[in-house]
Amino acid sequence: MKETKHKNIFVNGAIPAEKIAADIQKHADKTGIGAHSIFLGQVRADEKEKGKVVAIEYTAYEEMAQEKMHAIRESLFAKHDLSCMHVHHSLGAVKAGEICLFVFVSSPHRAAAIKACEELVEAIKFELPVWGKEILDTEQSVWKENR
Repeated sequence: MKETKHKNIFVNGAIPAEKIAADIQKHADKTGIGAHSIFLGQVRADEKEKGKVVAIEYTAYEEMAQEKMHAIRESLFAKHDLSCMHVHHSLGAVKAGEICLFVFVSSPHRAAAIKACEELVEAIKFELPVWGKEILDTEQSVWKENR
């Protein structure tokens, strides 16, 4: 039985601006693409009852998340006229103000790219087995709840 290897979406730590720029630049010669829709998730310095968020420590059930991401990807390609899709999600500590999620969807037309990007972000937030523990300035931590 052949084992299926899915593209790794996880990045250790924050997603650097250079990686985002490089991924975008790689599409300059793909002239059939007419639109890109990009979502960047950034860690907020929320005020909590027990202190201010200074970072989020992300963990995941990686193998299951990769399989689920592959299924989400396939369903969005079947539903929308897409050219490509890239997802990068942080693992480990990401400080407030840093990027923890980079979603990049391309299509011949803007409507498909925008709609697919929105659906993709929602699926990542609510379907992937990824958890965030908010690290507070009081040296306490609180598990993050997605809303």
